[in-house]
Amino acid sequence: MVDLEVQIPTAFDPFADAKDSDAPGGKGYVHIRIQQRNGKKCLTTVQGLKETFSYDKILKDIKKQFCCNGNVVQDKALGKIVQLQGDQRKNVSQFLVQAGIVQKDQIKIHGF
Repeated sequence: MVDLEVQIPTAFDPFADAKDSDAPGGKGYVHIRIQQRNGKKCLTTVQGLKETFSYDKILKDIKKQFCCNGNVVQDKALGKIVQLQGDQRKNVSQFLVQAGIVQKDQIKIHGF
């Protein structure tokens, strides 16, 4: 008989690679991800910013510049996460580099 390995499908976890790091924003990377909601709706998350930054001021500037809504979520394992409505991955990465918050090589964009 043939020995077959059966793989059971599991739910996709967009933060799986971030859990391997030691601290929020481990290795100095800022992770920008997109999560699919219902239908065409999606959510952009920014994780790994340094705790010294004012998340509220960054969020306020992003919301005003890109005309989208968002909020800051406190996660036990990952720290503070910025959530934005819509697919704002490229916009947020350009904003973070232009504002001098992070360098271009410190940003990792995940998603489709």
